[in-house]
Amino acid sequence: MGRQSDHERGLLKYLGSSASEVGSANVHLATNVRRVPRSFATRLPWWRHRGVTKSKERVIATVPGDHRVNERIRVETVRLIDNEGNQRGVMATREALALARSLDLDLVEIAPTAQPPVCRIMDYGKFKFDEAQKAKESRRKTLNVGVKEMKYRPKIGPGDFDTKTRLVEKFLNDGHKVKVTIMFRGRESAHPELGKKILDRIVEKLDDVAKVESAAKLDGRNMIMVLGPEKKAKPKVAESPRVAEQEVAAPSVSVEVNAEEG
Repeated sequence: MGRQSDHERGLLKYLGSSASEVGSANVHLATNVRRVPRSFATRLPWWRHRGVTKSKERVIATVPGDHRVNERIRVETVRLIDNEGNQRGVMATREALALARSLDLDLVEIAPTAQPPVCRIMDYGKFKFDEAQKAKESRRKTLNVGVKEMKYRPKIGPGDFDTKTRLVEKFLNDGHKVKVTIMFRGRESAHPELGKKILDRIVEKLDDVAKVESAAKLDGRNMIMVLGPEKKAKPKVAESPRVAEQEVAAPSVSVEVNAEEG
């Protein structure tokens, strides 16, 4: 052992032990704290991994939005709904699982917070497939509403006007707003009334599906108007004249028959 400092010699004298005894006791000389070897540390029934405490027991967890199925249901009793939607009342979980197995179906926990939890007998694979299809259809129908733009010229022809206006109507029916821009070039900017006439024609043609959210205004060499979708109730379809004639003619026929019988 190397040379000892005055502090170490004083500490050894105070403890009344030799350097070998201190080393065997594994005492930190500066702090006088006994260090416990890792092999003799108390073993706890849990362990830590990256700062998260985890149990040694087998934890049966479910993904958020998922369901516990069959053996993953660990409660003693459940309230059972059979595959036909009939209430079976409260019964032991093993009996409900046996009944589901006998029907070649699954026991699915649909209300885990109830007391006791509510379970239903169903084909879980088919149920998950239907749920996925519904979610896919819902995402497909979700509209990413935005602002579309359609540009016109003051001297646009009838064909181009109808084509562009049909596209504007399609955007409005899809739930989008449409920014209609009239582009002026050269001396056309001296006649803004030409662009105003085109915008009035667009509003008149799309009166059933569009509403003016921003009136026409000049912005440099352009005239801009913003249209928004308008949901109007469809008028009730009137009955066809043929049906009305049949309803009117029916009583007359019955009267004639009664007259002949009289």
